[in-house]
Amino acid sequence: MDASYTIVAGPPPLADYLRLRRDSGLTPKTPEQGAGAIAGSWTACHVVGPAGDVVAMGRAIGDGGWYFHIADIATDPAHQRHGIGRAVVEWLVADIRSRAPEGAYVTLVGDPPGQRLYRSLGFEDVAPSLGMALPVD
Repeated sequence: MDASYTIVAGPPPLADYLRLRRDSGLTPKTPEQGAGAIAGSWTACHVVGPAGDVVAMGRAIGDGGWYFHIADIATDPAHQRHGIGRAVVEWLVADIRSRAPEGAYVTLVGDPPGQRLYRSLGFEDVAPSLGMALPVD
């Protein structure tokens, strides 16, 4: 990531959170869902671009003891391929390592577009385990 981008500790404003999820291809969320996600984060960061706009974000949820899950890694498509997503994940992992107790376990769901990045950062498949989800209506 070049010096024209700045990582800022903390989540982006709600409107930017919702926009980045939508524009980067993640499932859009309602303002109520976004507000809850931001409030429930254990750590978060966002990236401000050269024009002063929020261009990327990421967060982690966790119990503060041993389990942490990285979520909402999103970069505005106009700013992809500049190492911004990598910088966000590295920032989150460094923050977890610096504040979590020894033995912390960090997970994420690696959708196909991000799998190469996550593997290059040391994340490994957990097979034969399988990620599962239960949508709540």
